[in-house]
Amino acid sequence: MLALVIDDSSTMRRVLRSIITPLGFNVYEAENGQDALDLLTEGGTMPDIALVDWNMPVMNGLEFIRAVRQYPQFRNMTLMMVTTESEHSKVVCALAAGAHEYIIKPFPSELIEEKLAFLGLLPDRVG
Repeated sequence: MLALVIDDSSTMRRVLRSIITPLGFNVYEAENGQDALDLLTEGGTMPDIALVDWNMPVMNGLEFIRAVRQYPQFRNMTLMMVTTESEHSKVVCALAAGAHEYIIKPFPSELIEEKLAFLGLLPDRVG
């Protein structure tokens, strides 16, 4: 399984990597939505999931979700927002744009595993 972690905070990228690597994911990273979009479109690698922060420079997480959903080859990629944005309207907006799940920081590490299982991305575990 392959995961793309998109966050401008190197600490948060490291935290997310440390949570999902033991779950069987190979992880690669991007500092913002534009870098992530460039990785996807130029590299041709499609992750099983992208964990996306909302507040980033250059291209924020919502812009990334909207942009990536314009590419037919990425329509099946699972997108999970992992952000400090907790307003209900933001959650609704992200889900309407194409996110599958939404996690609000700070979060217990078990929540990531629960959401991945729920999304069917941990096939050897019961969701």
